[in-house]
Amino acid sequence: MKKTFLILTAFLLTGIFLQAQVPNSFLLGSEALSKTSDATPKSNSILDIAINGDTIWLGTSRGLSRSTDGGNSWKNFYDTGDFKKDESVTALAVGNGMVWVATGKSREINGQDMPVGTGLKFSTDGGDTWFAVPQPIDPPGDSIVYYGINRLRALPITTEINNITYDIAISKNYVFIASFAGGLRASADSGQTWRRVVLPPDYLNSVKPTDTLSFSLQPVSGRFGPENNLNHRVFSVTTDGDSLVYVGTAGGVNKSTDEGISWVKFNHKNEREPISGNFVVSLAYNKADGSVWAATWKAEGQTEFNAVSASTDGGKSWNVFLNEEQAHNFGFKYYSGKSDIFAATDNGMFRTNDGGQTWILPGTIKDDSTGFELRTNVFYSIASKANNDGTYDIWLGSDNGLARLNETGEMWKGTWKVFIASNTESGENFYSYPNPFAPGLETATIVFKLSEPQQKVSVRIFDFGMHLIKTLEQNVVESGDKTKMVYWDGTDESGNVVPNGVYFFRVDLGSSERHYGKIMVLR
Repeated sequence: MKKTFLILTAFLLTGIFLQAQVPNSFLLGSEALSKTSDATPKSNSILDIAINGDTIWLGTSRGLSRSTDGGNSWKNFYDTGDFKKDESVTALAVGNGMVWVATGKSREINGQDMPVGTGLKFSTDGGDTWFAVPQPIDPPGDSIVYYGINRLRALPITTEINNITYDIAISKNYVFIASFAGGLRASADSGQTWRRVVLPPDYLNSVKPTDTLSFSLQPVSGRFGPENNLNHRVFSVTTDGDSLVYVGTAGGVNKSTDEGISWVKFNHKNEREPISGNFVVSLAYNKADGSVWAATWKAEGQTEFNAVSASTDGGKSWNVFLNEEQAHNFGFKYYSGKSDIFAATDNGMFRTNDGGQTWILPGTIKDDSTGFELRTNVFYSIASKANNDGTYDIWLGSDNGLARLNETGEMWKGTWKVFIASNTESGENFYSYPNPFAPGLETATIVFKLSEPQQKVSVRIFDFGMHLIKTLEQNVVESGDKTKMVYWDGTDESGNVVPNGVYFFRVDLGSSERHYGKIMVLR
């Protein structure tokens, strides 16, 4: 499943809750966290990856994870300090000696699950100490934004509902956050105060402080009038680390060369060689050649379509690649003044070394030591790191685990390591992940250990009434004491996808051991 963007598409073109009143009396706090380590990250849904020196950072569905030794051990910031158990990391960025993360969760409102922003956290010492920053909320009467010679009306965002941060970027002087209902905001004082950044409304292609303007800064129509600006619904942001800023919205790509003051907008309609679609869920700046890469999905226009859009001339024209693919993120491998570009999509991790003319998938991703296989086509994140021995570590984040390729030369060639988060909080040796899982988009992996060096193993799936649905293995002799993995694609013996609901797996070891586990199917 699209763990990050599943909750976006449901309300992209619908009304959103912006006026509910909540207290605005949060305090900035800090929390020193323990340095205990785990063998794997806490989650198998790896939504974001960032690398800073020798430190690998993961934003996951179960908080933040950090490794300083190439993945041999992990510090999981989960249910400790300011990192709450029910929160996912929705955005991650490193730069200027800082690490920034945003968190969020779902809340049921009137029978519907709604996304809620639970705030931001940053560290200036590599993650040993964290400072908590509340999700930016406006006082109910804060309805005016001053922009150069203009006094613009602005819809105050008075709730965390739909005010959830989906991207963070760090420029020379600011931290930028893209928060959908909360719009684009910038802070120059580590989140103590946030400036609402003025982007062009839907009917203007640019704004600057010296323009004479008359519009409301608001993502939906409301008490300030009928304006319904898709370009004020913000999802992605990236910078060059200095003054260049790109922002992706539901109305296109916006570019600023003065660190967020003046803006030019590029969308599917206002250019001769445009982006493929106006819903821009991800942006990345390629420091090797100054190009910008965008995951451009279909928003409203009949001629829009999902694809990857890239510009090498600052947004004046766009090349479109991977037609009909829904990309989630981008990454780069830098070498000899050049770069490989990676696009994480629903159909694999695509990679190009010729600027997008040809794209190559990695093939089977299988741990060369344990034999664990990453069984998924859905990838969310990618980052790479050059090693002192001339090799590169390529890190891939998916909905079903984390993988690292120590690449020694030829593209996608080298040694694979697969990291699978074990469900060991209650000491379980028999479990399934992801759980719940969506047949067709992912595969359920049943994990177990043998109790003896050689045993006959049978694995079966049952429905809630304990009727046999499918036999996955029947009296297979397994050898060795390593962890074993068996896969279920969510179909029955006839090949039909099973309905949503609760299912059970049963692992028979020999003739006397029988172990059960639960699997939730949710499409």
